[in-house]
Amino acid sequence: MRLPPTSWLSFLLILCFASSLALAQDDQASAGELEANPGRPTVSTPATLTPMGYLQFETGILGAEHSGEFANRTGLNEVVKLAVDKRLQFLVSSEPFVRSDLGPSSSRDAGGVSLGAQAVIIPGTERRPTFSVSYFRSVYAGTAPDLDIGSSRNSGLLLFSFDLGKLHVDTNYLFNEQIENTIRRVQFGQTLSLAHPIHGKLAFTAEIWHFTQPFLNSDAVGLLLAPTYALKPNLVLDAGFQRGLTSTSTRWEFFAGLTYLAPKKLWQK
Repeated sequence: MRLPPTSWLSFLLILCFASSLALAQDDQASAGELEANPGRPTVSTPATLTPMGYLQFETGILGAEHSGEFANRTGLNEVVKLAVDKRLQFLVSSEPFVRSDLGPSSSRDAGGVSLGAQAVIIPGTERRPTFSVSYFRSVYAGTAPDLDIGSSRNSGLLLFSFDLGKLHVDTNYLFNEQIENTIRRVQFGQTLSLAHPIHGKLAFTAEIWHFTQPFLNSDAVGLLLAPTYALKPNLVLDAGFQRGLTSTSTRWEFFAGLTYLAPKKLWQK
């Protein structure tokens, strides 16, 4: 994977800035008071919400090799989450910069921006999974080439999360509206993510996912593997890779990033 120096520099600056903010905080960010709820690096989104009233930032870099629209692609990605109630959360997902090798040429583009909301329908217990629903709307499509999953105008998700002992499970069922020219088609997706602690603050995540490709009459399937490390309860680092398992899947994806829950509450009760 060939990563442009500017992409690495931008990512490292973000990483250092977020780390310095977290390490400079006082005991209000202790494990008993404030803990991040990472959605990255998996395709799956947790059905549980972030702590109410606190901003959570999920920042990363993703490099991809050999896909239908590009030879390789490197993008910065950001998701910001804010729970305004114990059952309602708002989200902003964006890809501010993408560099793509298109074979005979290369391009630098802005990716898409989506706004979303997630609502908990059934809170989880020791014997019952958390069940949530989510909706996303694309407000800017961007000009960057798509990965194998493609891009969607509207997306609806059913989300389930539960624990089996020390094993944490997230599974999503997705219904996306994809548009090509004036033709609209529905894309279906399923994800299954398993996370387990290894030692101390180190954990490991594995995920299998599947999306239909309605305009190709095919399917994209991928296997994701990633270790994560909780530098602090409100700061989690991740890195790993993803392997496409069908001929129309992006062959390889490599990623690194962090989840940072800002310890300053935006409002008081």
